[in-house]
Amino acid sequence: MFLVGSGKFEVSMSAPLVFEYEDAGKRLVGKKSGLKASDIDDILDYLCSVAHRRTVHYLWRPFLRDPKDDMVLELAVAAGSDVIVTYNKADFGGVDQFGIRVMTAREFLLKIGELL
Repeated sequence: MFLVGSGKFEVSMSAPLVFEYEDAGKRLVGKKSGLKASDIDDILDYLCSVAHRRTVHYLWRPFLRDPKDDMVLELAVAAGSDVIVTYNKADFGGVDQFGIRVMTAREFLLKIGELL
């Protein structure tokens, strides 16, 4: 089952994050991923169609070591998110100050009952 857009959780996006995902995704084109630029565009179009679009009106930078991670944190706070899902948990140290937990995808899937 495709979980994004299923209503089991909310996806939030901001324009800067979409541009970051596009940049990162298109760096995979032509490599071992087998993805084409149009595949990245299709994935992002779908994510944007199901995501709650947020505008970030405040910045805490720098809070985290990587400004791109700060962008994710700012979006999570603007969206009132409970969780940031990432494989780079160590990069988000201290976000608990904002009432946000950091989980891997596996931990999140366990939390929402999609893995046993």
